[in-house]
Amino acid sequence: MDFMSTLRDRESPELNSDIAPSAETGGWSSTGCLILFSWFNLQRGISTRKSMATLTQFTRRYMQQLLFLILLNLAGLYFSAALPPAKAPIFGKPFVVIWNAPIYKCDELQIPLDMGVFHAITTPQQVPDQVLTLMYSSRLGLFPYIDLYNFTQYNGGIPQKGNITASLQKAKKEFNQYIPSSAPGLAVLDWEEWFPLFDRNSDLREIYKAVSINFTLQQNPSFTSNQATFIAKEQFEKAARSFLEETLKLGISQRPNILWGFYLFPDCYNYDFLNPNYTGKCPESANILNDKLQWLWQASTAFFPSAYMPLSISKTQKAALFVRHKVLEAMRVAELSDRPYVAPIYLYLQLLCGTTKGMFKSEADLIRSIGESAALGASGCLLWGSSYYFKDKESCTSLSTYLSNTVNKYVVNVTTAAELCSDVLCQGNGRCVRQSYDSDDYLHLNINSFVIEKIDGMYKVFGQLSNDDLIDWANKFT
Repeated sequence: MDFMSTLRDRESPELNSDIAPSAETGGWSSTGCLILFSWFNLQRGISTRKSMATLTQFTRRYMQQLLFLILLNLAGLYFSAALPPAKAPIFGKPFVVIWNAPIYKCDELQIPLDMGVFHAITTPQQVPDQVLTLMYSSRLGLFPYIDLYNFTQYNGGIPQKGNITASLQKAKKEFNQYIPSSAPGLAVLDWEEWFPLFDRNSDLREIYKAVSINFTLQQNPSFTSNQATFIAKEQFEKAARSFLEETLKLGISQRPNILWGFYLFPDCYNYDFLNPNYTGKCPESANILNDKLQWLWQASTAFFPSAYMPLSISKTQKAALFVRHKVLEAMRVAELSDRPYVAPIYLYLQLLCGTTKGMFKSEADLIRSIGESAALGASGCLLWGSSYYFKDKESCTSLSTYLSNTVNKYVVNVTTAAELCSDVLCQGNGRCVRQSYDSDDYLHLNINSFVIEKIDGMYKVFGQLSNDDLIDWANKFT
């Protein structure tokens, strides 16, 4: 059956291009395909040679052939109807890949980087008005913290000694400076000095517990150690919540079309890679602690967990399990909110394994990270990198070769497959999600049905979905 032919041109995007208006309530189910509001762009990259009228006639012509696909999804839709829908995608696509690493040195060296496959090209540096704005601690108001090397205390040192009013005043100026536009986008608040749950501050961060307990004892010299610890924990968590929650509320009130959240939250704490029986699942303690942060999930309008892959699990199934349960935990906590929709998930990834310059991920690792995210229903991946990674001719040349030979065709493959699956299984109104979360089923184009070519500097996809392709997706995704 010649269901759909597609010609997809991938050009270098403008930083604020191809963004649809945001919607406060979506129509996408977090567990399958449901209806999305009418602003969603139904054409999403399908060949411009097909007009909307032709597409409508085409859909009617094959309605009977689509019936079996609809029936296959009815059960999933029935059970997912009781769950809150996912927030509609602000970028008008079911899955996007955004670049978020500085490449100015490569530009200075005039080493060409083929980056047209990414939805947006952004940098974590202090550049205003980007689709993705990463707010480091220096641009985040006046959060209290302690220098973990010389123990100097700044802005009060611990949350309960901080000045939330002054912090919000400074943050407001910084938000206006770096996010001057009201256009839709992503704002990631990167605070890693301390965690809002007292008991989660371990290793070097134990100092926050010690300073908090001493502060409580100064106020109440008659307290026992247990009493001081109990009160210190209460004071710390109350103040920490105020800093995180009120900063999010400020950002959302200033730029409601932006999706706001904290980097790294939620975390799965599935780092026991040395376990020979590694499953990737979050320990129960992590689930319990994340449940205590329901106020944070309620305040966030997007989630930005991180799954930077260490070299030790590269090219192994552990990599897929690691990423899989990072995304699944984010989806679980997203449903804890009482909002009318489930906040989208954008997973932070790196193209490098660990922090070794030039040690790029293999295609198998790209599948187990970017591909894993797409198959589980994430809204996108954010490819972060440090200026240290790409700062000389050798590293920039390596990046250029890696993009052209490995990354670009895979990104085109998985994003196109996500769009086509959305079209055929969700009628363009949802995002395809694995039926069995623990399977190794991925949203990829069948190499027997499609070919990806680069023509005149643009990546183009030629081909058509076969009956077998449709049945395969319908059996594996909902």
